[in-house]
Amino acid sequence: MRRLRRLAHLVLFCPFSKGLQQGRLPGLRVKYIFLVWLGIFAGGWLAYVHYASYVELCRGHVCQVVICDQYRKGIISGSICQDLCTLHKVEWRTCLSSLPGQQVYSGLWQGKEVTIKCGIEESLNSKASLDAAPRRELVLFDKPTRGTSIKEFREMTLSYLKANLGDLPSLPALVGQVLLMADFNKDSRVSLAEAKSVWALLQRHEFLLLLSLQEKEHASRLLGYCGDLYVTEGAPHRPWLGAALPPLLRPLLPPALRTALQQWLGPAWPWRAKIAIGLLEFVEELFHGSYGTFYMCETTLANVGYTAKYDFKMADLQQVAPEAAVRRFLQGRRCERSADCTYGRDCRAPCDKLMRQCKGDLIQPNLAKVCELLRDYLLPGAPADLREELGTQLRTCTTLSGRASQVEARHSLVLSHLKALLWKKISNTKYS
Repeated sequence: MRRLRRLAHLVLFCPFSKGLQQGRLPGLRVKYIFLVWLGIFAGGWLAYVHYASYVELCRGHVCQVVICDQYRKGIISGSICQDLCTLHKVEWRTCLSSLPGQQVYSGLWQGKEVTIKCGIEESLNSKASLDAAPRRELVLFDKPTRGTSIKEFREMTLSYLKANLGDLPSLPALVGQVLLMADFNKDSRVSLAEAKSVWALLQRHEFLLLLSLQEKEHASRLLGYCGDLYVTEGAPHRPWLGAALPPLLRPLLPPALRTALQQWLGPAWPWRAKIAIGLLEFVEELFHGSYGTFYMCETTLANVGYTAKYDFKMADLQQVAPEAAVRRFLQGRRCERSADCTYGRDCRAPCDKLMRQCKGDLIQPNLAKVCELLRDYLLPGAPADLREELGTQLRTCTTLSGRASQVEARHSLVLSHLKALLWKKISNTKYS
């Protein structure tokens, strides 16, 4: 320790003392000292930003306290409540949150790697943190009310799903799934606490999508819940290494450096091709699935993930939106330009400048946006005999429009050609 202090003293102060003994401060030494102190200041600022970002984003302890308070009062219930609040068998590990109101943690439950998700919007005001539980009881767990029959709850759930997913013939089956999930203890009845928990979960946008896409292999599997906290399969790996940075620091990473890091440190090209095939299959699943069409409204590599076997998994469903929700947002919306007709980050519709209203069809469909993403992901490092044809296919794909007349046949044709091209290259190898 004494040697470390002496070294620090020599580095920071000796150039000054030597210069003072000589009656002057050589310019080189002044610059040296300035750069050292600038480095210390910049390092301290980055450490502060990282800490402040962590404190703001990572409040899983608040989430657990609030949920367990409601469970002990008998207001909520769920399949993991006992393990979470009484037996303490749910282990919270790394914070993965990107928004303060949406808490995301990696964890361990029943010997499996899991992802824990919980919303704490009502708990974010630090002055009211002690009153957070009563407020959530009044606001979040207010429906259904005491005395609601199972028939009324079924109709309530069906109406809610119609409003969010559209009037689809498959919705009664989804309502049946909701009721089965609510009856987690299999006693053939749904208690008020079970109904309140499931209703609160349905208000969570990502949970509703997770439930709708549960039969799809590229969405994470739901493992359990307690109130509006739920647990899914472990977080997939992410192909964009910048996703591991704190959100405030991600924009500081230059695009060229990001691409180089992705190519050098990311998966080998054949593995990337396999992940890309899975992503294209996911686009197929979103288009005219059992519960309607869904739009990807933030198409970035940060939302794309893969398993240990390089099978594609969607890392974040927050920005996947049902067609009904997007159309409801656009309907009658006033606009001056197409940017005014944007749902999420990149679900954009054209603006009718004569009527000054947003049109219904999106400018870019899911497939075009995904192909734009894949150009940067697949072309660097692609085999020489494939690069030209792959580049041509991806360029064709990015020109697709969202007009209904194009969506059916042309999109299916382009998508199947791309999948066949990639699969041909990696089939009959260890990568397949």
